[in-house]
Amino acid sequence: MNFISSFIHRRIGYRPNLVKIVHNIGWVSFDQILRMVLGFFVGVWIVRYLGPEQFGLLSFATAFVGLFGAFTTLGLQSIVVRDIVRNPECAPETLGTTAILQLIVGIAAYLIVLISIFYLRHDDAITITIIAILGSTMLLKASVITVYFFESKVLSKYTVWVQNGVFLVFTAVKVILILEQASLITFVWTMLVEAVVVAIILLGVMNKYGLLLAKLRVSTKRAKLLLKDSWPLLLSGISVTIYMKIDQIMLGHMIGDKAVGTYSVALRISEVWYFIPVVVVASTFPAILESKKHNEKQYYTRLQKLYDLMVVISVGLALPMTFLSTSIVTLLFGEAYRDAGIVLSIHIWAAVFVFLGVASSQWFIAEGRQLLSLLQTVIGAFVNVLLNLWLIPVYDAVGAALATVISYAVAAFFADAMHKETRKIFFMKVSALNPLAIYKRNIND
Repeated sequence: MNFISSFIHRRIGYRPNLVKIVHNIGWVSFDQILRMVLGFFVGVWIVRYLGPEQFGLLSFATAFVGLFGAFTTLGLQSIVVRDIVRNPECAPETLGTTAILQLIVGIAAYLIVLISIFYLRHDDAITITIIAILGSTMLLKASVITVYFFESKVLSKYTVWVQNGVFLVFTAVKVILILEQASLITFVWTMLVEAVVVAIILLGVMNKYGLLLAKLRVSTKRAKLLLKDSWPLLLSGISVTIYMKIDQIMLGHMIGDKAVGTYSVALRISEVWYFIPVVVVASTFPAILESKKHNEKQYYTRLQKLYDLMVVISVGLALPMTFLSTSIVTLLFGEAYRDAGIVLSIHIWAAVFVFLGVASSQWFIAEGRQLLSLLQTVIGAFVNVLLNLWLIPVYDAVGAALATVISYAVAAFFADAMHKETRKIFFMKVSALNPLAIYKRNIND
């Protein structure tokens, strides 16, 4: 499959490395788009089939496992890829050490998951069983070294072939399960089998087309170096996971699984748009960074335009969704999920701060302020937990949505005002939230 048009190929064909990069981006984009589109529609069918109670239980279990699963990555992906690119001859040692680290942490995390859920729901056998099944996927984390390896070689097509091939097969399996009116546990076992199949095939593909598994080595010294570089990314990943998962976990523990089902349906619609800022920023930020080399004023002018664009797009999504949320929810998921409409009408406004946060994340990297970014993420996660403790008992799923919007605003907006280094960015975002200011800038252009 060729992702490069003839027009583009004529202009970059003389630069084989660039052609390789563009092909790689095309494969990754294809993977994301296919999963998003097909996964969304089949996911809607599954949600309608399971109903609020069972879907809520599945969402709670997935979020619970995902929260602890954040530890198993150890923040190593970008570090491992970087090290392999810099020192290809050390790839067997880097990958072997990474695999052992993630296997050890995966086992520890799985045990903690089992202990935690037994403590929280010791009298709920079905929940314990589901989380025990889903949690066992953490024992497969060592296989992710295959993704790191092919990414470092700009050969993501191999992982896309495997992941999408298995995804398509198991999507068909899930459709059959719906038609056969299978139980929730059957769906859970299917999710585990899918993860196992992906892991086995990826390891086989790397062994055949990349690095022989027999050559992998383990080094204590390498482990220390990897962990030394990855701990900030690990903390950031954990904080982000708390953002994404803790509301569902707290809602399920404090209110019940049906409330989680209602809330999770709203999230599916609200968060489906979060790929947009990633694509926009990836497309525009290289040019913004290039202008920094020549003209600081132009650099911040272009950055302001990016913030303006993020606000315009996100508000353009949130505003109509506020009034159409209930109609959209009932159309897609049915009357059983009507209560998700009000949750969606609130949660959708988190997009404004998500979009701004994605845009400013690249500024933090460009200016070497990653630790400040980490601090703001941690603050936002802490605020999210506190607000959930306060608002969920009072407003149920609506309270969780309010907590999410406020905590996102704290991390991606208000926290910028706390530090001298980021105060300029704060005022740029304030200006982007002012429709009159955006209008004046466009008129002046």
